Amino acid sequence: MTLDQFEATLCDAAPPAGLSEPLTSLWLAANDRWEEAHELVRHELGGYAWVHAYLHRVEGVIWNADYWYGQAGKRRPSCSLQEEWRTIAAALLAA
Repeated sequence: MTLDQFEATLCDAAPPAGLSEPLTSLWLAANDRWEEAHELVRHELGGYAWVHAYLHRVEGVIWNADYWYGQAGKRRPSCSLQEEWRTIAAALLAA
């Protein structure tokens, strides 16, 4: 699936079947379902940590976001939330 195809599903009632949990979390976050998105990634590391960090940035709890960026081996970006969402989604889709 490409990023454009993934973004096109955001108008659907549910995320596409077969998505990884991090991608499903991003889909939920884009549909204002933060709690559900957070529940999918809150206990995992690896690729999950980047999404987890993003979610806390969305929430506005920057100290927690920064912790999870560190777990992901990333630094909090200065770009918009929308730009970061697209960057993470593209990276996960390419993996």
